[in-house]
Amino acid sequence: MTSSTQTRGELAEARNPQGSKTRPGACVVLLSGGLDSATTLAIARQRGFACHALSFDYGQRHRVELEAAKRVGEHLGVASHRWIRIDLRVFGHSALTDDIDVPKDRGMAQMTAEIPATYVPARNTIFLSYALALAEVLESRDIFLGVNAVDYSGYPDCRPAFLQAFQTMANLATKAGAQGHGVAIHAPLIDWPKTRIIEEGLKLGVDYGLTHSCYDPDPEGHPCRRCDSCLLRMEAFAQLGLTDPLLSRHD
Repeated sequence: MTSSTQTRGELAEARNPQGSKTRPGACVVLLSGGLDSATTLAIARQRGFACHALSFDYGQRHRVELEAAKRVGEHLGVASHRWIRIDLRVFGHSALTDDIDVPKDRGMAQMTAEIPATYVPARNTIFLSYALALAEVLESRDIFLGVNAVDYSGYPDCRPAFLQAFQTMANLATKAGAQGHGVAIHAPLIDWPKTRIIEEGLKLGVDYGLTHSCYDPDPEGHPCRRCDSCLLRMEAFAQLGLTDPLLSRHD
């Protein structure tokens, strides 16, 4: 298999041993129910893939996202939707899986100054490993995830270097890779500002009122409007002169 890393937006293109591009077939999409993963699912669908969604109940405090993932998957017509239950609370050390306060009311400089308390240790590595196993079972050569390194670069497992390294590992560690049918990791949003992500999603018919982005919602699932994720989302919609349909739904 050969890989192309000429653009960060397409970290890799799946190719057959002769170097011609593989036609779209089945793909695995990591679907959290957030704005970015919903847009990524819409992009994969628009490219002609039969999308098999994979979501995780990992002990996160914001479990309302699980309901959002179900809504988004149904809205965008996934071919299948699998749910994996793991408990990352046994490790903790994150504001999403432990008794640690979620940071609030921070500016962009603060958000990107250090790895934030909302980072969950090894989460994307774990999720991608499950996605890789499912891809092998489906005989799929494509995994999509909605990581982004522009608006919010504080997470080490959202960087192009990490995704490239995981793809290299995946194609050394799997039967498919050993037989020359390795997997490609697609992160189509990685270079995009949040405004472009929203614009593209709207073009593709994403209903952002079905998504959930907040790190610290109230018991009824209402977004806090003060955490990093809420602030980035609200700012992007405001820059586009739009009202976030999720906030309208909870007003």
